[in-house]
Amino acid sequence: MARRGKNLFFTYEEACVADGDIIFISVNTPTKTFGVGKGRAADLTYIEGCTRMIARLVKDGHRIVVEKSTVPVRCSVAVRKVLNAQGCKATFSILSNPEFLAEGTAMADLAAPDRVLIGCEAGEQGQAALAALSSIYANWVPQDRIISTNLWSSELSKLAANAFLAQRISSINAISAVCDATGADVDEVSNAIGKDSRLGAKFLRASVGFGGSCFQKDILNLVYLAESLNLPEVAEYWHAVVKMNEFQRNRFTKRVVQTMLDTVNRKKFAIFGFAFKKDTGDTRESSAINVCSQLLEEGAILNIYDPQVRRETIIEDLEYFLSLIHI
Repeated sequence: MARRGKNLFFTYEEACVADGDIIFISVNTPTKTFGVGKGRAADLTYIEGCTRMIARLVKDGHRIVVEKSTVPVRCSVAVRKVLNAQGCKATFSILSNPEFLAEGTAMADLAAPDRVLIGCEAGEQGQAALAALSSIYANWVPQDRIISTNLWSSELSKLAANAFLAQRISSINAISAVCDATGADVDEVSNAIGKDSRLGAKFLRASVGFGGSCFQKDILNLVYLAESLNLPEVAEYWHAVVKMNEFQRNRFTKRVVQTMLDTVNRKKFAIFGFAFKKDTGDTRESSAINVCSQLLEEGAILNIYDPQVRRETIIEDLEYFLSLIHI
């Protein structure tokens, strides 16, 4: 693409929202820590706040509002209700365009995505909004990688994608437990499985468990959705992925203690890495927090090093996790 001068800038000026033809909602949707759905449902406080701000600032004309955040299925219905309830003269089209960027490779993922997913409303207005957003991506994304669906399919696809990726990690970690009990080599088993063209080798490396801001949050969101739809078997199935992740973390720590003659009290450990994965400083839901906290509970002395994580962040994460243990 030809350079057009300064293409990207940031501002806190709300008035800029009214000037946009396409307005993206890209805010956090953490797991609720209160009320109905606590510990499972997504907290849509920020989504609602952004939507109300859009309705307040856009006085007339037509705008395209794009859900970029990971949201529950049918969130677009709530967005539409909020926009329509404000009494403004403007009209809106709503699109779902979830991001599939991975931390550490986000720019590469944006430049060469596996797919761009856009969900739109039915009717001519919805199709026009779809065409407008598609035309932007078409500047660098091949047309066959731009996928269009209805709004709700797009919203669910993001949750399902993260659930399937996390499921693979929990699956190989479950096999690793069997390997440890039988003498099989999990790396050899993983390699054999990955050679199957129907499965592939990605996300088949046994580990201490998955972390990050997305996998557990989105699976729990899916669990809550299934429970709300009176699908307890579906909810139980996906919740098992999270429980297996917790089992793997605890199993790892227990093996460390057992290897050290069943006590780690006053023994020193070097911990290399604290973020949830390489090439990032993000510690959210990191397995290192769980493992380090359990070792500290056992009286271990830890020397933790991660070049991308601040010392203050490590201390805050461990203090918070340990406070939860003692509630």
